[in-house]
Amino acid sequence: MTIDRKAAIAAYKERKTIAGIFLVRCAATSEAWVGQAPNLETIQNRIWFTLRQGGHPCRSLQAAWNAHGEAGLTFGECERLEDEDSAYVRNALLKERALHWQAELKAEAI
Repeated sequence: MTIDRKAAIAAYKERKTIAGIFLVRCAATSEAWVGQAPNLETIQNRIWFTLRQGGHPCRSLQAAWNAHGEAGLTFGECERLEDEDSAYVRNALLKERALHWQAELKAEAI
């Protein structure tokens, strides 16, 4: 049993994460927010959690959540980045692409 558990933990630690750019949009107000994440698979849960707690650092996004609730917001991916071994290069690319999507979608940064 402990061997299976250790194998599962090792597999979890070795999994590939997908970095990229994401979009949160409010249907009622047409507001949009763009952000970057080193792991697109987990970022929505993190954002929704902080919004539910009422403590998201982006005030306009928190205000939209408070006014329209979870059902009023949608989450989507704008772009996935290719695997990058260097964290420095990946972070620079994330920042560059986030700025591109903010301009393209006329969105606020998160």
